[in-house]
Amino acid sequence: MISTRGLGKRYGYRWALQDVTLNVGPGEITALLGPNGAGKSTLLRILATLSKPTIGDCQMANFQLPQQAAAARAHLGFLAHQPLFYEDLSAEQNLAFYAHLYRIKRPSERIAGLLKNFDLYLRRHEPVRTFSRGMQQRLALARVLLHKPRVLLLDEPHSGLDLAGVVILDEVLRGLAKKRTTILFATHELERAQSLARKVVVLANGKLVAASTGKSVSPSSVYRRALRIANRKA
Repeated sequence: MISTRGLGKRYGYRWALQDVTLNVGPGEITALLGPNGAGKSTLLRILATLSKPTIGDCQMANFQLPQQAAAARAHLGFLAHQPLFYEDLSAEQNLAFYAHLYRIKRPSERIAGLLKNFDLYLRRHEPVRTFSRGMQQRLALARVLLHKPRVLLLDEPHSGLDLAGVVILDEVLRGLAKKRTTILFATHELERAQSLARKVVVLANGKLVAASTGKSVSPSSVYRRALRIANRKA
């Protein structure tokens, strides 16, 4: 569902990504680790069709990027750092707006279900500006799932969540993986990567420097390696 080969992204003379080859299959949860500036967000933005690669091949949900970006967008959900809500509208109204954009049938039913899943239903009529950071993050996750995407790209999805929110999110992601949804999420939380992901990959200075799969995953060791590489002179 996600496949890159020799992927690279250059800004002027600086390479944000270099020669990244990555495969994430249906139903797999993969964690993307790396220091600040390693290229995690750049990779996710390319996969989300918001940025074009300078070089390399990229496929998302069996669509070639960037050539088939418009078709791919209907099958992916992307959570960025900013929640992107109309703060004076209620939680329900915000989701209804996005449901209209996605042309979702019976949106009220879908919206109510997601608000219940993320424990926001009782506050569905309140303006988003009254929500805490964690509540806005939960609402953003509900928005990402509105159209039942086949691929999820999540940039620091646990950021701002309290313990209850983390538990809810992890349960939702595991449930989606069982339904063959492909999930790639960037995180700084080593324990979260190990407990949630089947595969852990590490970026440093825009390069894929380590990967571990299954019970052999040791995020602390691969992350320390990434930090050593990041601290070297480019």
